[in-house]
Amino acid sequence: MSNYIEYNDKIAFHPGYYISEAIEESGLTQYDFAKRLDTTPKNISCLVNGEQKLSTDIAMKLARMLDTSVEYWLNLQTAYDTITAEIKSDEALKEERRIFNYLDYKYFQSNFGLPALPRKTDLQIEQVRKFLNVSALTVFRERDMAVNFRSNTTTLDESNIVKANIMVQIATNLALKKPAPKFNRNKFNEVANYALTLTKEHQHFYSLLHKAFFEAGVNFVILPNLPGSKINGATKRIKSNIVLMVNDRRLYSDTFWFTLFHEIGHINNGDLGITFEDRLHHAEDEADIYAENKLIPPEAYELFLTKCNRHFTVQNISHFADQIGRDPGIILGRLKNDRLIDYQDNRFNSLQKTCKICSKS
Repeated sequence: MSNYIEYNDKIAFHPGYYISEAIEESGLTQYDFAKRLDTTPKNISCLVNGEQKLSTDIAMKLARMLDTSVEYWLNLQTAYDTITAEIKSDEALKEERRIFNYLDYKYFQSNFGLPALPRKTDLQIEQVRKFLNVSALTVFRERDMAVNFRSNTTTLDESNIVKANIMVQIATNLALKKPAPKFNRNKFNEVANYALTLTKEHQHFYSLLHKAFFEAGVNFVILPNLPGSKINGATKRIKSNIVLMVNDRRLYSDTFWFTLFHEIGHINNGDLGITFEDRLHHAEDEADIYAENKLIPPEAYELFLTKCNRHFTVQNISHFADQIGRDPGIILGRLKNDRLIDYQDNRFNSLQKTCKICSKS
């Protein structure tokens, strides 16, 4: 390791460089110099080679032995550390630029009010970093950064991991702005049942649900989809409460309510984490069953299939939906998922409604 650094027309010498000069001028060996300085030869060798930082203790001993000031030696170390930090910062920025290439700045600008900074990549990075409240965008490379990646999938590349982590970070930051009270499981289960009564409420359900979940200790956040995240939803504990996030990529009544109840199932099972599109985990199967059974009671569903002899019409689907108090699109989605109606069958399109997000957290 060198005892000096050259970088961007700057040069900084490690204190060991000057210690080496002092040893040479003294005519002593490193061993004898170390003994006179009251330290070990190994310590002096490491300093001379720039392999360790100069301590205040050694700086004081050098000052006394060579008739210099302590500040002289400590300032040498500070100058060397500053250049080293500049190098690391520049290298980190290069890596941040690479990570930033996965993202579209317009996503943050359009959805969260970040300023327009056309062609100013480094300023865009600074704005996104500040918005996400992290020291560097590179922190999002790590799988399971903030919450369990609840999947055995091998199809996630670095871009997916970064975007998934960012969506969870945004949801967490929004939840931290107005922390929910302590999570109350009994109240939460009551709210889950209350949510079932809102499936036909396409316009104002979000504000009603957000308030009810909040009172149960759950911050419910619907986020604009970050393309490529492959996230359906996520749950994360924040101290004594929980954030429940779904994205707005799938707002048809069947997909939205299924995704929401899937995440509710995870909370009930104490299995917090991220749900990805390609689910390859037993916990996902358990949450799927929970969502299916909550949205459509199994006995009622089987009776409906028997009564209609698996001959489906807009009328009998709508009638069954009214009987159990659900949006007809939820029934249609289940029938398609069970391969009882073809996904390409357009006869039932009138049943499929879109949930409107009037206000987001």
